[in-house]
Amino acid sequence: MLTLIRNARVYAPEPLGVCDVLLAGGKIAQIAEQIDLSGDAVSIIDADEAILAPGIVDVLTHPCGGGGEGGFANRTAEVDFATFANAGVTTPVGALGTDSTGRSLDVLYATTMQLRAMGLSPRMYTGAYRVPVPTMTGDVIRDLTHIDPVIGVGELAIADHRGSQPSSEELRRVAAETLTGGTLLGEGGVVFLHVGSGESRLALVREALSGSDLPPRVFFPTHCNRTPELLAEAIEHAQQGGYFDVTASTVPEFLAQGEVPVLDALAAAKDAGVADRITVSSDAGGSLPVYEGGQLTAVSRAEPGVFLDLLKTALNDGLETTKHLIAALTRNPAKALNLNNKGRIAKGCDADLLMLSHDSHGPEAVFCNGQSLLPVDAPV
Repeated sequence: MLTLIRNARVYAPEPLGVCDVLLAGGKIAQIAEQIDLSGDAVSIIDADEAILAPGIVDVLTHPCGGGGEGGFANRTAEVDFATFANAGVTTPVGALGTDSTGRSLDVLYATTMQLRAMGLSPRMYTGAYRVPVPTMTGDVIRDLTHIDPVIGVGELAIADHRGSQPSSEELRRVAAETLTGGTLLGEGGVVFLHVGSGESRLALVREALSGSDLPPRVFFPTHCNRTPELLAEAIEHAQQGGYFDVTASTVPEFLAQGEVPVLDALAAAKDAGVADRITVSSDAGGSLPVYEGGQLTAVSRAEPGVFLDLLKTALNDGLETTKHLIAALTRNPAKALNLNNKGRIAKGCDADLLMLSHDSHGPEAVFCNGQSLLPVDAPV
């Protein structure tokens, strides 16, 4: 079957105006102002000027759950297929975090492959917060080259009391192996870094890069909107050729402590000339811990639905905000992870799409590899 989407207001992520988009064989086959095609083999969808964007590439999720920092009662639940699909996330990238014992890479792999079997296009990181990096084969390079969904190492913690306090030499060695694995694989090859609230911020990244032959893009830090100071360092990292990620899920306590709202972080990246090197993730399934005086006082779970709230705000704000946010959810993360067929509405790219109502801006349809996950008349 061919699928022809007519009269869609396309963000590719750059705005293309109202177009027709043809899907065939799981790919985007054609984009034009008008595509004349009919017949029994063609499924036609009239978008009625609904917004059509690439499917979201979420660079940090915890599909097998997270938490556990305050004891077993604080463990968060798995994030299921419907939760991702309803949020327009077609490529969730799974990670372990603080807990890599109660939750293992084997469990993360099984959960990732379950999401793939149900119709998404997920990836995962090997490793966790700690070093030495836990792996499935005993070797970082083997994990990347021999295990299909693995594209990098993460979520490795720096500037955080919960991490292993790695040295710059340890971090450099992990990065070198990850880069080699990504080169052999042909995608990924990044060390995805959890950056905590420690005052060292990205100093370890700068030390690891200094005097090495590593490209800045091998280090991909997240939670970079935690403070204005960290955001400023992340922007510097991007200006030198790296990428950085900001977290959409939050709680009032984080904002009160100085966390930079996502749209403000996007504006800062644009002003600094690195709007194409910032990404936005949900941290879905991860815990949102609140500490007071060094003691854990509350935990909630991050959800991917926060993306839809951001998109509604951006669409109400105007064109510039919208196109930069969509890019940070789609094209930019795909480029950061070297997923060359993801994150764009372009001929030959994977047919991963999110359709949003032109008035309410709610999700009307989601496609992954050309397959409808969220039919307009029968939501998942």
